Amino acid sequence: MKRVSTLFLKIAVIFIGIPILVLCIFLVPEIAGFAAELYPDMDYIKYFVFIVFYAAAIPFYVALYQAFKLLHYIDKNKAFSELSVKSLSNIKQCAITISSLFVLGMPLFYLLAEADDAPGIILIGLVLIFASMVIAVFAAVLQSLLKNAIDIKSENDLTV
Repeated sequence: MKRVSTLFLKIAVIFIGIPILVLCIFLVPEIAGFAAELYPDMDYIKYFVFIVFYAAAIPFYVALYQAFKLLHYIDKNKAFSELSVKSLSNIKQCAITISSLFVLGMPLFYLLAEADDAPGIILIGLVLIFASMVIAVFAAVLQSLLKNAIDIKSENDLTV
């Protein structure tokens, strides 16, 4: 039963990565072109769009890889190990990096919203920031719980 659930989660991790890849290939160039149309005197703004979104995609895929490794550790009965704690730490750092990149990109979201008179663009930027921070906090809590469980397990192994 455990292998089936981890297999399902591994497939889910793969299916989470596919839409982001499609968005990076097709939507980000459209957004960059849209930004260049809104501000024709600032042609370099499209490069900022590319930098923000593609730089955020890198830690996203690193976090997905770490989640895949964590599921692999669960399959191998190594869930309560330092490797799992390290994977959760990496996921936390990736989420913080993504959130930081979008915080740095908020002036870009503001410029696009101001020129297009669409305040929803700023809301989308805020949702991306807060979603990443929620994932970072969740990973930090899981990391702390797992570290405590490993410590308790090692104490019990020493007393027996």
